[in-house]
Amino acid sequence: MKYIYYIYQLFIALPLGLIATLITAIVTAVGCSIGKGHFWGYYPGHLWGRVILWLLLLPVKVEGRNQIEKKQSYVFVANHQGAFDIFLIYGYLGRNFKWMMKQSLRKLPFVGWACAKSKQIFVDKSGASRIKKTYEDARRTLQGGTSVTVFPEGARTFTGEMGPFKKGAFALADELQLPVVPITINGSFHVMPRTRDGHFVHWHRLRLTIHQPIYPVGQGPENIQATMAQAYQSVASSLDAE
Repeated sequence: MKYIYYIYQLFIALPLGLIATLITAIVTAVGCSIGKGHFWGYYPGHLWGRVILWLLLLPVKVEGRNQIEKKQSYVFVANHQGAFDIFLIYGYLGRNFKWMMKQSLRKLPFVGWACAKSKQIFVDKSGASRIKKTYEDARRTLQGGTSVTVFPEGARTFTGEMGPFKKGAFALADELQLPVVPITINGSFHVMPRTRDGHFVHWHRLRLTIHQPIYPVGQGPENIQATMAQAYQSVASSLDAE
């Protein structure tokens, strides 16, 4: 069955996935250029995430979506198991948001163009002024009523185990007094770990667990550390052992 799945990927899922990605990028970029960026900056990507996972026959289970309110802005923080985290969150979180993503992704053909047009937040660590601009962009997004999604580990895991969180997203939530929503991703590491980028996909179930929002109980370094620790514990509580 494994080799039949590989053949299916090569001749059916990969070509259709590339076409879906190209169409999504063009529709997003053109739609955002015309207007209504709040709609075009999210819904084509939302559908794209679902289509990619559907094409690869990967089953998805979502838990805890009732934890989040429709009109509330959040800082979503998730563990980063692999490349398929993007499709899982985009397709199944069920909430309009902007990504905080690596600056290098801007260079991806078509996808980087669409991300720039839809005002995703590129994290540029090349200098103090660039880092400041990154957080100014995130601040404007959150103050405008939109949520953001961050991988606070900063990079995908090599082992499947969760790494320590960086405090940037939590400092942003503290400054704006916004709730942080921890998200646990399971299965993505088995589908395509970081060490197998560009290889065939392995079939595995995916699970997205949305935890209770963590509301600020103060403001300043103590609140940042407490929120970060609580978010880490929440994510870890639903993480399958690797």
